[in-house]
Parts: sequence; structure tokens; C-alpha cells
Amino acid sequence: MSRSSNIPAALFLRVVLWLLALVTIIPFLLLLLTSIKSKADVLKGAFALPAYPHFENYLDAWNAGHFNIYFWNSIVVVIPVVAASVFLGLLTGFAFAYLSFPLRRTLFAILTLGMMVPAEAFIIPLYYEMRYLGLINTYAALIIPQIAMSIPFSTIFLASAMQQLPEEVLEAAVLDGAGRFYILRKIVIPLMIPAMSTLALFLFIWTWNEFLIPFILVNDDAYRTLPLGMLFFQGRYTVNTPVLTAGAVIVIFPLILTYLVFQRRFIAGLTAGATK
Repeated sequence: MSRSSNIPAALFLRVVLWLLALVTIIPFLLLLLTSIKSKADVLKGAFALPAYPHFENYLDAWNAGHFNIYFWNSIVVVIPVVAASVFLGLLTGFAFAYLSFPLRRTLFAILTLGMMVPAEAFIIPLYYEMRYLGLINTYAALIIPQIAMSIPFSTIFLASAMQQLPEEVLEAAVLDGAGRFYILRKIVIPLMIPAMSTLALFLFIWTWNEFLIPFILVNDDAYRTLPLGMLFFQGRYTVNTPVLTAGAVIVIFPLILTYLVFQRRFIAGLTAGATK
């Protein structure tokens, strides 16, 4: 097929991609625009520009919605969940990728099944278990279940990525007499940094947006995270749309900032092994 015959198809594909990008971006731009409007500006229409930006909406949302407390709680929960899940996923992924042990395939199948069970199926038993342990209204109630929920995906994701590593490098290390922990620490981890960064970003987004577990296991305002705080903030400010949208921007801003900072590693991790 000649190169000139591919031009209409490439142009059509580019137009479709631009349309999809606009459909994705326009709602977010409207959210940003509404967050800097006054209540009177909102009544003029969704696309009407304000006379001047009302950044005080963000200050009002931050102070009235107690977002300083919720923001801190989200950080306290997200950091240990991401760190522990990546670390444990690295160890279990290494075991499933390279080691032989009894019931290896069965355990891997159980991990896969664990990913398919929705949180709604075990949230009530989890509540009673946490209440029995005295962990209701604690950070531990938010951190431990989310680590447990993240380990199956972390294991499968990193084990698949490790199997894409060049076997010659690992075989050379084994022939040189390197032990398992030396291979993991000196060879596997440096090569796995793009995949680990991608996994960390996935876990950060999922943990930051987690709603059901904090909603069931925490009823003290001092331990609520941002998504849960946004729910109660929405109930108090339903009629004040600019302040409400400013609160929504506060909730999603860390996710966007994190993606912009780590987007190169995120894309590298997703495409790792694609050209093997």
C-alpha cells in the first residue's frame, strides 16, 4: 500500500483523537471556569466568562469544608498504602516470576480471583472485623484493608513486568554466584523502576479516590479523607456552585499534579516490554 493512500486514514484517526481529547478536557475546563465565577456569573451560562477570577472560592472551600484536615488524612493514608503495596508486590512478584515453590499456580490463581471480588462483597464482614480489633475510626482501618486490596494487583503487575526483563542478564548474575536478594536489589529493582513508578501512580489514584472503605469504617470527621469530606461538603453547599466546584478542584488537583510530574515514567512503564 502506497504512502499517499495512508494519509486519509491517518488524518481521520487524528481527527477522532482530537475529538476524544476535547470531549475529555472540556468538562474539566468547565469545572475550572465555574470554580472562579461568582454566583451571579454562574447564572449567565456555563461558558460565560467572569468579570474577574474569584479565587476566594478556593479559600472559602478550604476553610468551610475542613479540607485541610481531609487533605492531611488522605496523605497519611496514601503514602503508606502505596509504599507498602509496591514493596510487598515487588517481593511477591519476584517470587512468582522466578522462583519455584509448591502450589505456585494455585496461589497465583487465588490472587487473580482476589482482584475480581468487589469491595461491596466483603465490606460488612470487614467492618465487624475492624470493630472486633478496635480499629474503627483509626488510620489503620483505612490503611490495612487498602494494602490488602492492592497486593494482588501489585503482584500480578510486577510479576508480568519482571518476566519481560532480559533473561541473559539474570542468567549471567546466577552464573556469577549472585544470591536472590542481590539479584533483586542490584539487578531487578533498577530495571523495574518505570514499572514500579506506573504501579505507584495507579495505587495513588485508586487510594486517593477510595470512597467506600472510609465511608463505612470511619465516622469521625478527624479521620475522613478528601472524597468523603467532599460528600459532606456537597451537602452543605449545594446552592453555592462556585464554592462547591472549587472544593472538587481541590480534591482532584493532587491527582493531576502527580500525573503531570510522573507522566514520562508512567508511559515508559506502560510500554515497557512492548518492543521485546
